[in-house]
Amino acid sequence: MTPTAIAPVFFAFENDFVDTLRCIPMVVRYKLDTCGIKLKLPEWVKLTVDDKARLAEQPCYTPAEIAAYRQDLVDLVARRCHHPVSELGPVDAAWERLDAVPDEIHGKALEWECRPLTLAEWLQLDVLQRFALVKLSRSGHEGKNFPKAIREFFPERM
Repeated sequence: MTPTAIAPVFFAFENDFVDTLRCIPMVVRYKLDTCGIKLKLPEWVKLTVDDKARLAEQPCYTPAEIAAYRQDLVDLVARRCHHPVSELGPVDAAWERLDAVPDEIHGKALEWECRPLTLAEWLQLDVLQRFALVKLSRSGHEGKNFPKAIREFFPERM
């Protein structure tokens, strides 16, 4: 699949932490998955606000940008955390599927009593929105932002 540039957007459902960047925003999570690095929250909090803002803004879409982003992360973690980065294993990039809404999103919608997304709605979303819904629907993630994201992405559903 051809890489698509993503603006350093922060979602409204992330508003409770984006001014301080105390949590890893979705745009950075997307880039971490893209470059194959697992950044843990204890590592994220050791980065400066400027480091975090740069990671949100820095492009990570072409092979050269992905390599540069990865190297920047390697250097940042070594400098701020004094240990090497953790590699991310293979990623199930369900957000790239355009033939069906992933089952995990249907399951999370039912759990939060949201109407499941139709394929037409899924296709209306940009890649970062699809990424966010997939991440918010996976086990191990606190799902409270899932219904907030649905309301944000589809205000007409309300």
